[in-house]
Amino acid sequence: MTEQQPYDVVEEHDRFELRRYPEHVVAEVTVRGAFDEAGNRAFRPLFRYISGNNRSNRSVAMTAPVVQEAVAQQGGSRKVSMTAPVVQTESAEGEFVVAFVLPADLTEATAPVPVDPDVRVRTVPERLAAARRYSGRWTEATFRHHAARLVDDVQRAGLVPDGSPRYARFNAPCTPWFLRRNEVVQDVRRPEDPS
Repeated sequence: MTEQQPYDVVEEHDRFELRRYPEHVVAEVTVRGAFDEAGNRAFRPLFRYISGNNRSNRSVAMTAPVVQEAVAQQGGSRKVSMTAPVVQTESAEGEFVVAFVLPADLTEATAPVPVDPDVRVRTVPERLAAARRYSGRWTEATFRHHAARLVDDVQRAGLVPDGSPRYARFNAPCTPWFLRRNEVVQDVRRPEDPS
């Protein structure tokens, strides 16, 4: 079974969960192209990294989700697990950061160092986020529909969206579309929190 990125549910709302994600480490790449192609383009270098294309030739277990997000304008052969999600984000220029969340037992200091200069390993700080789960095809139209509804729901709940929404995919491409778990994840803050 694939390890999934840990989080705590802070509050349950009708159409989303408010979650606290602990600090975690990701391997990520930036790609240019259409929303629907970004995940596939980024998958190869990220998969090579977790398959041992790193300075220590270590395999890292796959985790879930894979995360995609729009770019903002401004030694040994030990096997390591991969976690999910894969996260994907998109920008007006068609640049996306796609990330594999690394297993929870890895830190930035203990994660294998990438050989490919396009692959970066970094620590993501703890964050509060709203998440909306849905099934279906991996399309930009579906993501945008659910992202818009999530942002509306978040604002109605008295929370402030912080940054752009991320797209999280939990299943392999061979999973039938009607069984796929997808999420839109939006970082948020409470109005009284400093921005």
